[in-house]
Amino acid sequence: MGALKPLILAAFAAPAMPLAALYFPVFVYLAPFYAAERGVDLAWLGAALIIIRLLDAVTDPAMGAISDRFRMRWGRRKPWLAISTPLVVVSVWMAMVPPAEAGLAYAVIWLTALTLAWTVALTPYYAWGGEIATGYAGRARVTAWRESAALVGVIAAAVAYDQAGGGGAGLRAIAIMVAVLLPVAVLAAMIWAREPTDYSRRRIKLREALTAIAGNAPFRRLISAYLLNGAANALPATLFLFFVEQRLAAPEAAGPLLILYFVSAVLGAPFWVWAARRWEKHKTWSAAMLYACAVFVFAPFLGPGDVAGFAVICALTGLALGADLALPPSMQADVVDLDTAETGDQRTGVFFALWSVATKAALAITGGLALILLDRAGFEAVGDNSGRALFMLAALYAWAPVTLKLVAVAIMWRFPLGRAEHDRLRARIEGEG
Repeated sequence: MGALKPLILAAFAAPAMPLAALYFPVFVYLAPFYAAERGVDLAWLGAALIIIRLLDAVTDPAMGAISDRFRMRWGRRKPWLAISTPLVVVSVWMAMVPPAEAGLAYAVIWLTALTLAWTVALTPYYAWGGEIATGYAGRARVTAWRESAALVGVIAAAVAYDQAGGGGAGLRAIAIMVAVLLPVAVLAAMIWAREPTDYSRRRIKLREALTAIAGNAPFRRLISAYLLNGAANALPATLFLFFVEQRLAAPEAAGPLLILYFVSAVLGAPFWVWAARRWEKHKTWSAAMLYACAVFVFAPFLGPGDVAGFAVICALTGLALGADLALPPSMQADVVDLDTAETGDQRTGVFFALWSVATKAALAITGGLALILLDRAGFEAVGDNSGRALFMLAALYAWAPVTLKLVAVAIMWRFPLGRAEHDRLRARIEGEG
């Protein structure tokens, strides 16, 4: 299959922008907002986030299996993105523009609704991305387009939040942006991006499916590293605003620093895709994680007023984020090819659902535990904090992620599914399909 044209790549990537615009509002802005402006207890909110995300352990694989099995008029992947659009828009508005009397129960209800809507959208969408290209390098190009669009969405959300003055007004601005852009982007994807080929030769039963997944060694290694790296990224995502406001004492710098971080990621993504074409993808990703660790380890030494130093750290680690976003999904699709070649059943939706569970679990459990540990250390979202509380904040923000990333590198360095092995798998799949 030839390389996809830029128009097709752009159309496919378009929905990633408004969908990704929700990530940092949900995982960075909402906890401080509900704590400071709605009086919700941080520990209870952290526990609620863990419980909500545990639902994904059931709903994501179910959605993946549904999108694998059921073909509607427009295919297996496209229809679910269209169905999810109004669900996402409504739940985003309710969660991010809450009434004055909203408390913990309200937050739990609408964050749960948003989580379910996200599942309906993202599980088939990421499976679509794993199938729309089949080549070892071509998949990295697809994910680079999609994740670059996602980063643009995150940047746009940060700008909208900052320009609106943050807090409730900032969340409202992001909700409006998503409500306008998501339907337009989904329509573009439906029109111009093609539904991928289904290379399934047969449908396997549940027991055989679970046995095949459990026996897929590259899957086990990749999902383990993905979970650890996701946890490493979840900690600074959850604690970013607290770190800037309490450790650096520079709340006004939060918006510009986030924008710098994600602009750097957009600029870095093409380099990592280029490097992956010349080196194995797993070695390139490992190198990016090591580079990020070497920079991020210095963050806890910063204190009040060290905004310039933190800006350098944001820019340098942002470059590494491009690899985190572009390369693992491409390797995920390669792992699915191994399963398809061995079982004859192309179950991209189930596999990407399992990775989605790992991602969300990392974000929720790690982020939720971080909030609980901060609360136990005496940290206050509003007001002065002790040295002990600020040390705990700095350690959770930077040193814990560095440790997790180093373990992920150890797992991935000798990953067995490289370019040559993948080319052999594609020849088997397409020769028998």
